[in-house]
Amino acid sequence: MAQQIQGLEEIVLTRVLRLNALVDGLVTGLVLAFAVFIATNWLVIKGGDVVGPHLSLLSNFFIGYHVSFAGSVIGFAYGFAAGFGLGYSVAIIYNWIVNFRENASRNHA
Repeated sequence: MAQQIQGLEEIVLTRVLRLNALVDGLVTGLVLAFAVFIATNWLVIKGGDVVGPHLSLLSNFFIGYHVSFAGSVIGFAYGFAAGFGLGYSVAIIYNWIVNFRENASRNHA
């Protein structure tokens, strides 16, 4: 009986450790996209002589991005793509490590 409970706990634990790569990518993409969008529009609304010199450095990576409303939409798209790629990759690598450790522990036992 104790062996069955231990086996059940091990199954539940390994199922909890997996990440859904698609959901992780979507959430990370949306967070980064909204961060770029809100930061850009905040600086546009704030205004001033020089608007967002540090944020305008994103134009080196995001082609077509400028600190303007149109640039914030372009930055949203680039931010989503970059965040999705990052979140998806992290989840895939994490799941690969979990699978590797699970197989190693099964082979050890």
